[in-house]
Amino acid sequence: MSEKYWWGTRASISPRLQLEVEYMGRTFGDTFRLEWEPPERLYWIGTIELNLSQMRYRHHTLKIIYPKYYPNHPPEAYVVAPKIYSNKHQFEDGQLCLFNPKDGSQYGWNPSTSTAVTVAGWAIEWLYAYYTWRATGIWPGVEGSIAKSKHRWFSWKR
Repeated sequence: MSEKYWWGTRASISPRLQLEVEYMGRTFGDTFRLEWEPPERLYWIGTIELNLSQMRYRHHTLKIIYPKYYPNHPPEAYVVAPKIYSNKHQFEDGQLCLFNPKDGSQYGWNPSTSTAVTVAGWAIEWLYAYYTWRATGIWPGVEGSIAKSKHRWFSWKR
């Protein structure tokens, strides 16, 4: 018996994934492409160009990974290239910290209204914030610290 995934099967794609594909295409054109890595990893990968002066690397490749329990859990976002790491707003495995779950569904991830477009947009904003922080020493927006924990979605401290 094969396990059923949120996105359905190759022969019968779920309405939610159809919507995700439509929204990503409408928002980002062909910047991101959907990839499938057997047995269960589904993700978007794409290269964006940042428009900042005096940047060493303008092009950044982002990977947006759907978790097994999507949409109840948000996709994870990573900067694949160039390799960057921040001790602020980034987990040890490289995953970007894009929102504080304590802020609730009005500000953070909302399973009924958020999509991969939401996470990709947040990841792009994260990159601009990262380079602002590198240039000024100040991370724009609300600050917090991330406690080291394997339970990432419940580890944010204010």
